[in-house]
Amino acid sequence: MTTTTHEVVSTRVCETERRPRTLVVDTDLENGRYLLQNLTADQMDVVVATSGDEAIDALERFRPDIVLVADELADMSGLDLITHVRSGGPGTRWSADTALIVLSPRDDTDSIVRSLQRGADDYVVLPFRYQELLTRMVAILRRSHGNIFADRLHVGSLMLDCKGLTAWHGDIPLHLCAKEFALLVALARDPMRTVPKTELLQSVWGFSPYAQRTRTLDTHASRLRRKLEDAGIGGLVHNVWGFGYRLLALER
Repeated sequence: MTTTTHEVVSTRVCETERRPRTLVVDTDLENGRYLLQNLTADQMDVVVATSGDEAIDALERFRPDIVLVADELADMSGLDLITHVRSGGPGTRWSADTALIVLSPRDDTDSIVRSLQRGADDYVVLPFRYQELLTRMVAILRRSHGNIFADRLHVGSLMLDCKGLTAWHGDIPLHLCAKEFALLVALARDPMRTVPKTELLQSVWGFSPYAQRTRTLDTHASRLRRKLEDAGIGGLVHNVWGFGYRLLALER
């Protein structure tokens, strides 16, 4: 059927039943805001707590799937909070098996081992690279929550294999580099929505929201559009001048 309109056939980021719930526990307000913006952009429900008491209250109300906790808080240590989470049992609303990642500037073996012995699932040294942290989170969530993330995303005739990092247009494979694939996924999460450049720079490259003078995004977007055109789906990635990009899903 010939059509001049664009239609979203199927959407949603690589996820199935619901969005993963993440609790960020950090006294550093700037870091908390940064994680809130990026994890929300990556289709997670996020709550930020700035103290141990706030975190315990959020555990009861929010019942997170995963907790990112700074090793030092104003009213208790991150290790004490881990112990509190792991002691959850009858009468508590959260699971004692809730996934936990410690965020710490300390990279010595003793600090890492101590956190893991208390019950942390992983340990990330500050300053972290956002994409590395996200990858670790997804790996832990896959292990602890099974198929909370779907492996494939379909938008019109486009199929993205999030596990295999491959993309197809019908039976035609798209030969994309890692960042081109990540950019395409970021746009495919919400087709027809114009995603701001700052949001794409954060979610795909882990850049600061203030890093707006780089040409990295535009260069990768241009290469991605050329490869899509070569595959017969030109015009899929639309540049909204001065603001961002959006994905127009052609009807099958």
